[in-house]
Amino acid sequence: MPTNKFVISNPKPSITKLPEMGMKKDDFIDDFKQYYVHLLGRDENCRSPLYAGEALSLAVRDRLMERWKSTHQAYKANSCRRGYYLSMEFLMGRTLSNALLNMGVTDTVTQAMYDLGIDIEELIGSEQDAGLGNGGLGRLAACFIDSCATLQLPVIGYGLRYEYGMFTQTIINGEQVEKPDHWLRYGNVWEVERLEYSYSIKFGGHTEVQTDENGVQRYCWIGTHDVLAVPFDTPIPGYQNGTVNTLRLWKAVATEEFNLDEFNAGDYAEAVEAKISAENITMVLYPNDANENGKALRLQQQYFLASASLQDVLAHWTSRHGNDFNHFAEKSCFQLNDTHPSIAIAELMRLLMDIHGLTWDKAWALTKTTMAYTNHTLLPEALEKWPVVLMQRLLPRLMEIILEINAHFIAEVSMHWPGDNERLRRMSIIKEGDEQQVRMAHLAIVGSFSVNGVAQLHSQLLQQGLFSDFYALWPHKFNNKTNGVTPRRWLAACNPELASLITEAIGDGWVTDLSQLKKLEPYAEDTQFRQRWHGIKQAAKQRLIDYKQRKNDTDINFNVDAILDVQVKRIHEYKRQLLNVLHVIHLYNGIKKGDIDSRVPRFVLIGGKAAPGYRMAKKIIKLINNVAQVINSDPDTDKKLAMLFLKDYRVSAMERLCPGVDLSEQISTAGKEASGTGNMKLMMNGAITIGTLDGANIEIREEVGDENFFLFGLTEEQIGARRGLYDPVAMIDQDEDLRQVMHLLESGCFNQFESGIFDDLINSIKNPNDPWMTIADFRSFADAQKRVEDAYRDKDQWTKMSILNCANSGKFSTDRTIGEYNREIWKLTPQTVSPK
Repeated sequence: MPTNKFVISNPKPSITKLPEMGMKKDDFIDDFKQYYVHLLGRDENCRSPLYAGEALSLAVRDRLMERWKSTHQAYKANSCRRGYYLSMEFLMGRTLSNALLNMGVTDTVTQAMYDLGIDIEELIGSEQDAGLGNGGLGRLAACFIDSCATLQLPVIGYGLRYEYGMFTQTIINGEQVEKPDHWLRYGNVWEVERLEYSYSIKFGGHTEVQTDENGVQRYCWIGTHDVLAVPFDTPIPGYQNGTVNTLRLWKAVATEEFNLDEFNAGDYAEAVEAKISAENITMVLYPNDANENGKALRLQQQYFLASASLQDVLAHWTSRHGNDFNHFAEKSCFQLNDTHPSIAIAELMRLLMDIHGLTWDKAWALTKTTMAYTNHTLLPEALEKWPVVLMQRLLPRLMEIILEINAHFIAEVSMHWPGDNERLRRMSIIKEGDEQQVRMAHLAIVGSFSVNGVAQLHSQLLQQGLFSDFYALWPHKFNNKTNGVTPRRWLAACNPELASLITEAIGDGWVTDLSQLKKLEPYAEDTQFRQRWHGIKQAAKQRLIDYKQRKNDTDINFNVDAILDVQVKRIHEYKRQLLNVLHVIHLYNGIKKGDIDSRVPRFVLIGGKAAPGYRMAKKIIKLINNVAQVINSDPDTDKKLAMLFLKDYRVSAMERLCPGVDLSEQISTAGKEASGTGNMKLMMNGAITIGTLDGANIEIREEVGDENFFLFGLTEEQIGARRGLYDPVAMIDQDEDLRQVMHLLESGCFNQFESGIFDDLINSIKNPNDPWMTIADFRSFADAQKRVEDAYRDKDQWTKMSILNCANSGKFSTDRTIGEYNREIWKLTPQTVSPK
């Protein structure tokens, strides 16, 4: 039977190839209408910014999706070395405005919405903040992944998709009241669920040693309660370069929806108990760990993040290389953002040995050459320690591995310092005592090839103090990476008027190379430029005043020519909001005594959240509000002094605040703040810093010069020398101004009908063992504030200082920080992705 020599087959048409999406105004209008009408089912009668914002976000996301896929394909095709950034927090804020800026379509889309009769600011404002972080740590992680995409580095961020983010803060009778922040209430158009990359996470159970068919002994972790980790991916666009990286957030779900047998038997509560228990893991950011249940949940969260992320990385590796890990270290680098994800060191060992069959030596060689650790705190109490009994109950196999790591480590220390048992005790991963504990920071150092602090002073103090033993053993591991912030969000997007003036003067190269802001320095001598700069700053202040009054947050008759004096950050004793309040009381006392001619009008704004279980921090909030109420109600202070507590401080609030701030309060006790990033954001927008020699303040002052920075306070060395000699009561008696401030505070002036509520605060600052030494810095702080007023009187000179602060903020870009991480730690090769 004859056969055809040639067989012609028709190739299948592509199901993924689409025409390139247009980037013109009409293209956005057409897509907006399609989503608004067809997907969301809206009509002409609905003018809700919520639905319009969602429709626009979907249109923008479509265009990001093209670049996202191209980026993924480029990384895969080039088989490049990858970076993996593990963080328990990603304080992303809102996405739409940042996406428009990084795609280069802000003006186009603004005009498109204008043509439809829509104010784009309303749409941007309708988006929920993704508040999956507590403060600087989480916002730093968000800035970092923005810079990774802008520098075209192949880095994926791994975190948790908390159902409820950082709580919504309300103020009732001056006190903080926490309410759930259900940021996913209306969904999240930016994320894509990736069920195919789900992984099972083990808890509980026990371990057994079993012998496989080849006679090799393997540890088996059995009898566990498993939870499923489901990833949700968010696109992270670089600045107008075609790169879109990934932030992968894990959600916890039950492996079974419910027990059908128990359900059929009528035990409905038991039937869904496993589902509820599983989902609790990613239900809320930072559960209160004051009790055993809270501690267990926090440990579950940390392990859940580490295990899901590492399983994901290894699954992608084995899909291409099988069980050949010979080149794994050449192609992979993990960065642990603070101590929280340090359990990843033990988990990588478990996965490599128990699942992939590597020997201990091979697994340890890979672990300690791929893990890098960033420390973010100098407070020993903030370095996590988990009870051994809790670890054995929840993570028995991990506890075995940690004990084995510690045994090898102690042997190494003993060889280095024979017979030094005290050093062994200090350095051991296991802290002995009535309750044995696992020191997670020690595990992180032992299992990492790089350990960095986040400011010069911080890194120095880690090496000389907190981790001095480890530094003596492994000095080559330790390095510094001073933090930064992304100039895209924190200047270009949040302050477009000032950004436009800067670009007009020096070009737009500063957006991706912030060191170019140095070119602004000569403009500080240009009269016309100073006038325009001052006008933009004043207009920003006025917008803030109008906004606060429109939101009914205040009825203060605020003078726009007054100093806008701002301290916004977490409420904590070491950040010394208390010192700020004492100074405000001092100013108020001066007004009441008639000393008003020598003072400059001032509007003091303090914002931040206290941890729900932090009683003293919540008392500080109450004091701020009570003092503000007295001052603002007194007709003698009208247009001279006003004070406001900014409730529910968050990323979007800082974006609104940044442009208008005159004075940036960075007044932590020297040696306590690791770095700070709020100081950088405000400096970048032309605010002038009043601060101690703490954290990154030191480097800010070095960059801008002492004459453009208001320095006060004891140094870290002086504070150390004062320990044991500190007498705050004597200092109060010797300073008449301070004595009168304390008299007002102690006499009930600010709590006439709430007797004794501030006694704990008063006693703490008068205590000779006060670790924050608030009283010790009062006189220096008050004198520095007087210098602030003297400088502010000369508007021309103040504007020069403002310009020079902005001009010298180039060092504090995360592009510089990430460049240093990459050159010295990660060693990734930038990957070019063709812009669509």
